[in-house]
Amino acid sequence: MFDIPGFAISGMLILIPVIAYLIGGIPFSYVFSKTIKGEDIRERGSGNAGTTNALRSYGWGLGLLTLIGDVMKGVVAALIGLWLGGETGLYIAGVFAVVGHNFSIYLKFKGGKGIAATTGVLLIIQPIPTIVIFGTCVLIVVATKIMSIGSLIGLCASVVAAFILSNGNLLWSFSVLIIALLGIFSHRENISRLAQGNERKLNLSKK
Repeated sequence: MFDIPGFAISGMLILIPVIAYLIGGIPFSYVFSKTIKGEDIRERGSGNAGTTNALRSYGWGLGLLTLIGDVMKGVVAALIGLWLGGETGLYIAGVFAVVGHNFSIYLKFKGGKGIAATTGVLLIIQPIPTIVIFGTCVLIVVATKIMSIGSLIGLCASVVAAFILSNGNLLWSFSVLIIALLGIFSHRENISRLAQGNERKLNLSKK
């Protein structure tokens, strides 16, 4: 596309974060709540446009649809980044997909907390640890009925896994660290409630 290789690389490194951000910003909880329930999810529950609020407000059906959509947009954004820019493109796309979810341009730069999108991205960056961590965190959530505990443990465990497995690949380890910090920042109110002992619990039996 470009005659100068360096310019082509620079072009890709500009294009990748834009594409990843726009994909990551697709608000599936909002789309499904509007099309299926005729409501704006931001007016229900916590007001958060993410999987947890979809599950809490509408039950397992819409919650799982949102989870799948949010995970898949992370997967797709990461794969596009890998295709366009190799490993560097993968890590850049992963970070910007989560930024897009948390600060969606489609919702006036508001969004969810990024855990499902993060899971999708990490399934491409470090698939086996992510599967193990996700399964473990699901068990933690089932045991505690508190989504934020599982999410925060999963974020921290993912960073540890990245630094252990990256073999000195700083782009890998630090991209996962940035993604985890984005998730922790989005959970700052949850962390405060956890410290006070009044974090909201999920009703796992809700239809």
